[in-house]
Amino acid sequence: MDDAIEYLIQKDQIVGVINNLFVGTDDRDWVKVRRCFADKVLFDMTSLAGGAPATLTPQQIVDAWDQGLKALKAIHHQAGNYSVTVQGHEATAHCYGIAYHYLPNKTNQNTRTFVGSYDFHLTNRNNNWRIDQFKFNLKFIDGNTNLENGR
Repeated sequence: MDDAIEYLIQKDQIVGVINNLFVGTDDRDWVKVRRCFADKVLFDMTSLAGGAPATLTPQQIVDAWDQGLKALKAIHHQAGNYSVTVQGHEATAHCYGIAYHYLPNKTNQNTRTFVGSYDFHLTNRNNNWRIDQFKFNLKFIDGNTNLENGR
């Protein structure tokens, strides 16, 4: 029974780290976001932006997100359908995610929506789960794809 309870606690902590990542991004709380990541992260947004996965620091990720989201008035991530597997000091997690970007503009097409899923790998060091692999799997984008340009 104790092992089952410990497993559930670990799974809850892992989901908490992922939720902190999304909420921190929405709040532009870059300190909170950085704390979600390990020192090096295999970062893969190729389904959205092309290119190749890269190993980045938390600061590099935060700097890119800060710059890319700066023009938006609001950001909202909603995640769910979590699937988490814990094996010792490592874990994998998968979830569905929707991200809304909002920027009022002259077209009145003020939103852009990203729909997809995320795959994470996490490691536990000193009783702290941190994301060391991040992959976004785009299903589709809807809305104003030129939101920041006001078109």
